Amino acid sequence: MEAQENNYAFIDSQNLNLGIQKLGWRLDYRKFRVYLAEKYGVKKAYMFIGFVALNQSLYDRLQEAGFILKFKPTIPDADGKIKGNIDADLVLRAALELQEYKRKSTA
Repeated sequence: MEAQENNYAFIDSQNLNLGIQKLGWRLDYRKFRVYLAEKYGVKKAYMFIGFVALNQSLYDRLQEAGFILKFKPTIPDADGKIKGNIDADLVLRAALELQEYKRKSTA
């Protein structure tokens, strides 16, 4: 009997957003979530994102698409751009969830 996939995704929303924008694309988050589930067996998809109150409708859409949002307070950098450094939170969540997910062996 083959083991079931139980993969988790830990997504830096800013890096995803900037990468998609550089390509000139718009990402359909609902389709992206389905893709993660079908292609990689992702059961939980955590999205780490800086919190800005004006973006509440975006947060609602992401949650409706099936993402688990982890918010980080934002602060302006030296140039006035809003930053939400989520790297440490992302790594910590991945470590805390380690026993909950596994990758199906290809061997």
